[in-house]
Amino acid sequence: LANKELAFQNDEKEKRAAELAIANNELAFQNEEKEKRATELMIANQELAKAEEDIRKLYDELEQKVIERTVQLEILNKELVFENHEKEKRAAELIIANKELLYQNEEKEKRATELITANNDLEAFSYSVSHDLRAPIRAINAYSKILIEDYLDKLDEDGTKVLRSIINNSKKMGELIDDLLAFSKLGRKQVTFSEIKMNLLISSVIDDLLFDDSEKKPVFIIKSVPDAEGDQPLLKQVWVNLISNAVKYSRHKPETCVEIGSFKEKNNIVYYVKDNGAGFDMKYYDKLFGVFQRLHSNTEFEGTGIGLAIVQRIIHRHNGKVWAESTLKKGSCFYFTLPSKNTSTK
Repeated sequence: LANKELAFQNDEKEKRAAELAIANNELAFQNEEKEKRATELMIANQELAKAEEDIRKLYDELEQKVIERTVQLEILNKELVFENHEKEKRAAELIIANKELLYQNEEKEKRATELITANNDLEAFSYSVSHDLRAPIRAINAYSKILIEDYLDKLDEDGTKVLRSIINNSKKMGELIDDLLAFSKLGRKQVTFSEIKMNLLISSVIDDLLFDDSEKKPVFIIKSVPDAEGDQPLLKQVWVNLISNAVKYSRHKPETCVEIGSFKEKNNIVYYVKDNGAGFDMKYYDKLFGVFQRLHSNTEFEGTGIGLAIVQRIIHRHNGKVWAESTLKKGSCFYFTLPSKNTSTK
């Protein structure tokens, strides 16, 4: 009996030893998987950092191009002034003046052609860089989705936080690229004027707004908004940007109230969007309509800093103007003008 008991105990020990070996192998496999995921996360972070650096370089290059074009235009304007003075002095020498004028016109055409070519090259460069930046963003999103779908339960709290950060940053980068392309396309888009039912346009913009079940729904007060003439897709983008901003910057208030209305000013109609949100300090007003200029941090309110620049460019192309009034923590009111129907320029 003792021998049998001893043999049984030995069998049990061997079974436990086998189970321990299997458990150790499983643990080693899990450690290897964790190391692989950590390596993949490190690579993804490096790709994200490189993509962000590329975006910054792109913006710096675009800014430098704009400065160069501005300097060239200033030089050209000075040359034009000088040439006009020279023409007045040479009024008595008509033959020589005509030859000089012909030469100058040829030079102007050359410079205009060079400027057009440079602008086309700049737009092509912007599109190309933006297109190339989409590839790493798509890769980051794809890897992130794989991690979420297959390995989320295996990540600890820090790993989950890092993954969420990657997803959010890649989303912001995609939005930034889209806004950059939209802003650059405005410069070459032909403005087509037609009659716009402004009430219907505003209602469609409000109807398209999406809210989570947990979010409070804004209260919209729509007053008199007369019809106007303009490019409907472009003006819809103006309303989308202004109304979305009003809702976004009011979301921390107990109640979100957005007022939309208009009034007449000489030969123009002034439309406005008023909210009771966070507002801003008017001493920073000069930055309000600049590209990438934001008066609130991303931790407070998300955004790319291009929306108001797009609004300003669209309204300027309609021969209007845009401005704002605000009190910090008490709300803002954004205004823009359009010519009255009987005075608009088609």
